Amino acid sequence: MFNEKDCHVDPIQKDSTPEERAEATVTRLAIGGMGCPNCAYRVQNSILTLQGVIDAQVNHLTGAATVRYNPAMVTTEQLVQAVTLAGGDGRHEYFAQPTS
Repeated sequence: MFNEKDCHVDPIQKDSTPEERAEATVTRLAIGGMGCPNCAYRVQNSILTLQGVIDAQVNHLTGAATVRYNPAMVTTEQLVQAVTLAGGDGRHEYFAQPTS
């Protein structure tokens, strides 16, 4: 039986670099597969590990993410792939597509 406590994830904090902040744009992603706040943290943490990402906010209730990033350093395709890579452990499978 699935227990949300078995799925605990601590959100990471990222201090973006001046290079990352030099050119910023915002995109929104529609994300599927999230079932709890820990899923949102798992996806958010994966996105934040990408060089070029300044900030990411993920909401499991709306299935949406807002990502501020430097498009010269990271692509939308890499953001989508980071969402997929946040899962893949047999219990968590996530997918995303850009909405703007």
